Amino acid sequence: RDDDDINDVASMAGVNLHEESARILATNSDLVGTQPQPCKDEPFLAAVPLHKRILETAKKLGITDVPAEVVTFISHATQNRLRTVIEKVTVITQHRMESYKDDEWYEQATDVRAQLKFFEQLERLEKQRKDEQEREILLKAAKSRSRQEDPEQARLKQKAKEMQQQELAQMRQRDANLTALAAIGPRKKRKLDAPGLLSIGGEGLGVCGGSQAGLGTASPRQYPRQKITRVNLRDFIFYMEQEREMSHSLLLYRALLK
Repeated sequence: RDDDDINDVASMAGVNLHEESARILATNSDLVGTQPQPCKDEPFLAAVPLHKRILETAKKLGITDVPAEVVTFISHATQNRLRTVIEKVTVITQHRMESYKDDEWYEQATDVRAQLKFFEQLERLEKQRKDEQEREILLKAAKSRSRQEDPEQARLKQKAKEMQQQELAQMRQRDANLTALAAIGPRKKRKLDAPGLLSIGGEGLGVCGGSQAGLGTASPRQYPRQKITRVNLRDFIFYMEQEREMSHSLLLYRALLK
């Protein structure tokens, strides 16, 4: 008997198995003897318009009666099909938005964004060079003192005058903006601990009454930001191109024409 007491781990730990069994049964007593009730079958689509549409299609095939079970079945099939399409298109969109910059198994071969910035900078420099050349031509035409002026020379002088007036107006506007900013002074940051200011999550900061007057301390709650997957037309076109029953459909051709 001493050996049995030594080998009984529950007795050594001070656990009474009969009490534990009774406590477990008492905890789940409300579930004992209950019978699950089936949920109400709610169709995904409106039953009346769908039934009418099915009857219109069935009459062309010589069918005059369509039971309600068929309408429910087609509604559930539509819901399942729509769920499948959304899941596949979501996967396509996530693959498109996935970035491999920080992945050690991938090495960047080309940088299209840097190339576009380089070309934009070249275009900007070329435009600036042409503007400088045109400005020099206009300034030379404005300084010319020839007595016999042709219409082209008069036009260049008028254009140079307009350019100088525009530059003068821009300088005045820039000086006025700098003066206004200097008069306003540096912008002050908004105080987050001001009385009556509401913080994130609906917790406000207020002044307590009595001897414990002061600003309340409220820690803003950090809510996890939900990631939004934005699906565009290109993702749907890619999905339809991969599907066998939609790769040659009229819907795909209409989507490609948009």
